[in-house]
Amino acid sequence: MHLLLEIPLVFLIVLYSYLEAFLKLFFPAKKKSISGEIALITGSAHGLGRATAYEFAKQRCTLVLWDINKDGVEETAEECRKLGAVAHAFVVDCSKREDIYCAAKKVKAEIGDVAILMNNAGVVAPTDVLSTQDHEIQKMFDVNILAHYWTIKAFLPAMMNNNHGHVITVASAGGHLVAPFLVAYCSSKFAAVGFHRALTEELSALKKNGVKTSCICPMFINTNFVKNTSSRLMPTMEPEEVAKQVMKGVLTNKRMIFIPPFLKVTVMLDKLLPFRGAAAFMKLNELKFDHIVGYKDKEN
Repeated sequence: MHLLLEIPLVFLIVLYSYLEAFLKLFFPAKKKSISGEIALITGSAHGLGRATAYEFAKQRCTLVLWDINKDGVEETAEECRKLGAVAHAFVVDCSKREDIYCAAKKVKAEIGDVAILMNNAGVVAPTDVLSTQDHEIQKMFDVNILAHYWTIKAFLPAMMNNNHGHVITVASAGGHLVAPFLVAYCSSKFAAVGFHRALTEELSALKKNGVKTSCICPMFINTNFVKNTSSRLMPTMEPEEVAKQVMKGVLTNKRMIFIPPFLKVTVMLDKLLPFRGAAAFMKLNELKFDHIVGYKDKEN
């Protein structure tokens, strides 16, 4: 088709998209059933991973739970069983590629093909960039983004062969917006958002439209991940509240899930406003959390 003919078509598609989004405010998307699906969640010993595991258990999924914390992941599995789900706990260090591949091989042999993969494990070190230790930076990238590659290389082939499945990437508000003293963390989460978007496009290009993708981008959650968090516009949320919104988004195949929804407005303003205006808006939010500034100790 000639470019001059395609441009009006694009505008029509954009208008249709706005109309579709408006109608969804009044007619929510139909929820799919995931009962009986094998769902694997990394970092499921506590926090959002644990709360989301409970939501999947309520949907009668078979749970495969990974975490480096043996006691925590086994406790999560036991609680999922009390909710009526089959749950398997594995001790896995998601910073180590071979550990992931070894556990994945065992899962496929003993349990079956994973249909829902939730890369939730995360690491953070809230310090200024010059004081962040080399091994801390390496681990943040190993867990927060590289582990996503190793898990999809292990589990995505079966989803693609069946043209059925769901890959859930847990990123962060820090994958769209930045904050001081979280340079390495934000960098890894920006990478996670890019990973999700590129993977989504690749699956579409390969015509594997039965494999769905979702990216979870929450603001602060009330865990020990980052301590004493506060935000004027978006209060810290409980893991259970976030998990319910995650499940709602997954069941409706929502691709980008901002939690709380107002975060999407903040992201849009950050992109649309001039630099000075965006900085003023972010200052209005008064983002606060415990952090360490140690670079002065290293000055000559």
